[in-house]
Amino acid sequence: MGTFAAEASADSAKKYEVTDTGKGFSVVTQEDGKKLSFSNESGMTLLEDDGFAFKDLNRNGELDTYEDWRLDTKTRAQGLADLMVSDGREGIEAIAGLMLYSAHTAVEEEAVAENTEEALIDNNLRHVLVTTVASPEIAAKWSNNVQAMVEGVGYGIPANNSSDPRNSASSSMALEYNIGNTGDISLWPSMIGLAATFDPEIVKQHGEIVSKEYRALGIATALSPQVDLSTDPRWSRVNGTFSENSALSTDMARAYVDGFQTTEGSENGWGNESVNAMVKHWPGGGSGESGRDAHYGFGKFAVYPGNNIQEHIDVFVNGAFNLEGGTGMASAVMPYYTISYEQSENGENVGNSYSNYMINELLRGKYNYDGVVCTDWGITKDAPHDNSFGTTPWGVEDLTVAERHYKILMSGVDQFGGNNDKGPIMEAYDMMVEEHGQVFADARFAESARRLLTNIFNAGLFEDPYLDPDQSVEIVGNADFMEAGYNAQLKSVVMLKNENNFVKKYDKSAEKMTVYVPEYTYVSYNRWTKETTEETRSTVTKSVLEKYYNVTDNPEEADFALVGMEAPQGGMGYSEEDKAAGGNGYLPITLQYGEYTAEYAREQSLASDPGAEFISSETGEVVYTDDVDNRSYKGKTVTAANADMLDLLKETKEAMGDKPVAVYMRVSNPMVWSEVEPLADVILVGYSITDQAAVEILAGVTEPSGLLPNQQPIDMKTVEEQFEDVGQDMECYVDEAGNTYDFGFGLNWSGQIQDERTEKYVK
Repeated sequence: MGTFAAEASADSAKKYEVTDTGKGFSVVTQEDGKKLSFSNESGMTLLEDDGFAFKDLNRNGELDTYEDWRLDTKTRAQGLADLMVSDGREGIEAIAGLMLYSAHTAVEEEAVAENTEEALIDNNLRHVLVTTVASPEIAAKWSNNVQAMVEGVGYGIPANNSSDPRNSASSSMALEYNIGNTGDISLWPSMIGLAATFDPEIVKQHGEIVSKEYRALGIATALSPQVDLSTDPRWSRVNGTFSENSALSTDMARAYVDGFQTTEGSENGWGNESVNAMVKHWPGGGSGESGRDAHYGFGKFAVYPGNNIQEHIDVFVNGAFNLEGGTGMASAVMPYYTISYEQSENGENVGNSYSNYMINELLRGKYNYDGVVCTDWGITKDAPHDNSFGTTPWGVEDLTVAERHYKILMSGVDQFGGNNDKGPIMEAYDMMVEEHGQVFADARFAESARRLLTNIFNAGLFEDPYLDPDQSVEIVGNADFMEAGYNAQLKSVVMLKNENNFVKKYDKSAEKMTVYVPEYTYVSYNRWTKETTEETRSTVTKSVLEKYYNVTDNPEEADFALVGMEAPQGGMGYSEEDKAAGGNGYLPITLQYGEYTAEYAREQSLASDPGAEFISSETGEVVYTDDVDNRSYKGKTVTAANADMLDLLKETKEAMGDKPVAVYMRVSNPMVWSEVEPLADVILVGYSITDQAAVEILAGVTEPSGLLPNQQPIDMKTVEEQFEDVGQDMECYVDEAGNTYDFGFGLNWSGQIQDERTEKYVK
C-alpha cells in the first residue's frame, strides 16, 4: 500500500480511509471529498492537507496545484502545463508524449505489451487507441496495469484510453436475443441506423449506456461521433454518419455527445461516467470527389460544387458544440484527411489538419473552439502512391516528417493520431524555437498541454483511474443495456414495401407459415486492406426464423421466400489495373448490382493533383507521386463485387412463382432499387443490426417505425449529376405502389408513416 508523505496537521481531523481492494490497488474514501485510487506497486505516496488525502503524483512531497482535487479543472490543467514547461526540455518532452496518440492496440491479455510499454515509458505517450478486447475482465485488468505503469513515472499523468465505435450489431448478426440476456457488450444499429429512428432520445440513451460500458473497459475517450453530412451517397463511410440532412444530424450529434460526456448529478456535467467525445471529421468529410474516400490518395480531395461547406460546418457548431448538458461542447475534434479543395482564403490546398485557415482561423478563431484537436491517423507518414493506405500527408507530400509535425502544430492542432514516437514532435519544437523563439514555442506547447490535460482531469482519471474487474463484468453488456440496444435495432428497421399487407401484427394463434431461405456465397470487400473474401452462408440466420416460421430448403413447400441481401458493393473508385493499362486509374463507384457505364460522369474532374517529389523517410530515395490533371472516369464500366446477390434474388423469384418474396436488405449506403424492388413483395432495410431484429419486424412482433435517413436514387445518372456537398439533391426511386424512396420515407402496418418526426425533419 502507498505510504504517507505528510502527516495531518494537529488541528485537522482525518477525513479519509484507505482500503486495500486485494486487486492490486487501494481506494481512498473521504468525507465530502474525492474518491482516490492508486496502485500498491507504483511507488506513489499520499499527501494530507486539512484532513484530506491527495496523490503525490510527481513524488516531490508537496501538494502541487494539479494534485489538489479541490481546485477546478482549468486551474489544475494550467498549473500542470506551466509546471511542465518550467521543467525545461524534460517537461517539453513530457508534453510531446501527451501529443501522441497510439496506433491501434488490441488487448488480448492483461499484461501490457512490450511495444505499448515502450510508448508509455520511453515516449511518454498517454493516449492509447484500444481495438479488440478479449473480455471486460481482461480489459479492466489491462487498464489497471497501464495506469500503474504510468502512475509511477514523471508527473504521474494517467492514461486516457480511447476507442472507435465498438457497439455495432453487424458483427453479431446471427446472435439471438432474449429478454434478460447478457452479452459481451450492448449491440446497437450503426450511426446511420440510429439516424433511421429519427429520435435523438434514442441516440442520447445510446451515449449514456455505451459511455458506462466504455468506462468499465478503461476507455475515457470515444473517437466519435462521426457527424459528417453524408451528402454524397457513394462515400464508403455513410454508415457512420447521422444522414445527409443537417437538421437531423445536428440534433443527433448534440444528443450523442451529451449522452457520452454527461455524468448525471455532476455539478458541471463531468465525472467518472463521462467519456470525452472526439467529434469528427472537421469541417465535414462527406463531400469526397465522386464519393471517393481520403484514406487513399485517390480520394484526397473534398469538393464543393454547390458552395455548401457552411452547412457541413454548422452541424458541428450548432450540434456538437452546442450541448444541452453541462459539459458545453464536444471536448475534442478530429479533422478529416481531405484537402478541402479551393476553400482556404489563401488558396492553400492541404489536408485539413495542415490548414491554418481550417483550424486556427475557422475552428479556433471564428467558432471559438478551445478543446483538443487531434489529427486523423497516419497523416505525417509518406504516401508513395495514390493507392497507399494509412499514409495520408495530403498536400504536404514534399515536406519531411518533422516539417509536417511543425506545420500541424502551427495550424493549431494539439495531437497526432497514430504516432507513437515523440522524436518528430521534438524536432518540430526545435524548429519553432528557431523560427519564433523559445517563449513562443513554450507557450504553444503549454497551450496544447492544457487542452489535453483538461480532458484527462474532466474524466476524473487523475483521482480514480482504477477499475474493479468484477464490476466491469457486471456493467458491460448487462441485461438492461442489451435490451436497450436491441430495442434501438427494432426501431431502426425501415419497411419500404409491403404488398397486400403481408407484414402485419403477429398472431400467436395462427398456423405457422413456411419460409424458404436460399443460401449464397457471401463476398466481402475490406476497404482497409482491399481484400475480398468469400463464404457460403444462409441469407438469413435460420435459427432466428424458426421461432415464428417453419423453415424449408425446398421452395415448393414454402408459403413465401425470404432473401437476405447485402447492398451493392460498388468499389472504391480506383483500379491499379486501369492505370497499368494506360488509364488514369479512376473508376466509377456504383450503387447498383449490374454493369454500370459512367455515361453521365464529368468530362473534367473538379480537382486536379499536381503530384509531388520528396525523399522517402524510410528509404532515403526520391519518390514521385502521380500528376493527374483529370481524375474523370467518364465512359468506364464497373460491376458490383457482389452482383451475384441479384442473380440469387432472380432465381428465388423464379422458383417461388406467384408466391410472395420478401427481401431483407443490409444497407450501408443508398442504392438503386430498380433492379430489386420489382422482384420483391416486401422490402425491409436494416443498418448493421441482428437478423433477429429484422425477422421480428417481418413476423409482426414489432411494428416497423424506421424512416430512410438518406435519399435512394432513381438511377446512377442522378448520382453522377448530384453535387457532392449538397444533401437531398437527387431524383428518388418510385416503386410499383407509387411510393417515393425519399429522405424520411417509411411504412408501418397502416401505410406511409407521417408523425411528429416527419413533420419536424421532412420538408
